Amino acid sequence: MPSKTGTSSAPPLSRRALNRATLDRQLLLRRSDALSPVEAVGHLLGLQAQNVKPPYFALWSRLAGFRPEALSELMEARDVVRIVTLRSTIHTHTADDALTLRPLVQAARDRELNTFRKGLAGVDTERLGAIVRTLVEGRPYTMKELRDVLLKEWPDADPFALSVAARCVLPLVQVTPRGMWGRSGQVALTTVEHWLGRAAGPVPEPDETVLRYLCAFGPASVKDMQTWAGLTRLGAVFERLRPRLAVFRDENGVELFDLPDAARPAEDTPAPPRFLPEFDNLLLSHADRSRVVPAEHKGRSWTGNQAHRTLLVDGFLAGIWQVEEHKGGEALLTVQAFGALGKGVRAAVAEEGARLLADMTSATSYDVRFGEFVAPG
Repeated sequence: MPSKTGTSSAPPLSRRALNRATLDRQLLLRRSDALSPVEAVGHLLGLQAQNVKPPYFALWSRLAGFRPEALSELMEARDVVRIVTLRSTIHTHTADDALTLRPLVQAARDRELNTFRKGLAGVDTERLGAIVRTLVEGRPYTMKELRDVLLKEWPDADPFALSVAARCVLPLVQVTPRGMWGRSGQVALTTVEHWLGRAAGPVPEPDETVLRYLCAFGPASVKDMQTWAGLTRLGAVFERLRPRLAVFRDENGVELFDLPDAARPAEDTPAPPRFLPEFDNLLLSHADRSRVVPAEHKGRSWTGNQAHRTLLVDGFLAGIWQVEEHKGGEALLTVQAFGALGKGVRAAVAEEGARLLADMTSATSYDVRFGEFVAPG
């Protein structure tokens, strides 16, 4: 796997240059007024969707004039779906990507399944998959309903391991209204093929996905993409693509790949404040997150297993935030900055926060405050 070897002649990229390039690919230097919501979901190769609201806030920070109803409409039309793909987590993907990215990362699902082998002793996973497919293609099932059926077949198995096996063996999507803005219900599952009315293709070669990853997250190392995808042994793919790629090195000498014609803005390009949801892929899709997360703030966007919504200032993690909506049409956005904000920056953050409350809540009156808060959970 190429890393620090053979990079002495590769031009260097500073951390700020990497930051600006990544923000540009992520539509965070300026909101796009050219991409539709479904095009943006495709460009970003999916949106983290472990919770219901993050995909909506992710698109709001990236698209000009975004309405949350627009993503709900795509879900209802089955143009986008919620499915376990990258890093064993729920993502909102376009229909086409759900049918191709899931097979591409199936090897990671197989590894995940292997970690639960003790709780699955005596379980025939091929038979389990056939049982689950028959059930969920008859009607959507909740995970509890599936567990109850599977425990009758394998009463000595671990119930949670059976749940994991179902989602690893089969590409299960969460059917609507789960995930829709203001209408979310409990999780109910069916297969992606049944929901979309078409079969998944064969496992694709990873080359095209590497190029798409670089388009959305580059410049990046082999380890960066492996972190994003939850896959291993991608070094050979990058080597195969090397003649088509530009090669750089970061401040530590690590080899970075990129699309030759991709934008790499100057490191002094202004980066406006941005409010990102919890689990945003910007912060999770590189092995080295220092392009967005300063060393002094590493780990501060988490409390235990609780991920916080994050604030970017000058392109870097600078705080966390939360919204409280109260009866009577009032909403409060509290910004907890990790350090002092200059007067001008504070005003810009407050202005962006006011836009968020106006666009993403039903409040008729709202306020933006700076201070500490107690995170939920």
